[in-house]
Amino acid sequence: MILHCGFCRFRPDADPAETVKVLQGLADLCADFPGVISFQHGPNRDFEQKSQAFKAGFVIRFTDQSALQHYADHPKHQALGQRLCELCVGGADGIIVFDLEC
Repeated sequence: MILHCGFCRFRPDADPAETVKVLQGLADLCADFPGVISFQHGPNRDFEQKSQAFKAGFVIRFTDQSALQHYADHPKHQALGQRLCELCVGGADGIIVFDLEC
């Protein structure tokens, strides 16, 4: 299983409704996507006060690396990912991604 984690540092002027819309779009894409086990997203609660700059994140569980690659190559994912980058500080640099093999 691959745990694909993304953490977003949104621009100060990013519309909060638009950030939720993009994350919900990813959730909708994953709902019936082959190889996706689950998708969760939400605001960063930062209980340990270590990641204040990252306002939201998401976690996708994939069956394997092939399923993750299929998702990464999908045109809807690419369009939503581009929009997500536009909402983040420094574009793609405003998103941290971890892929953990479990």
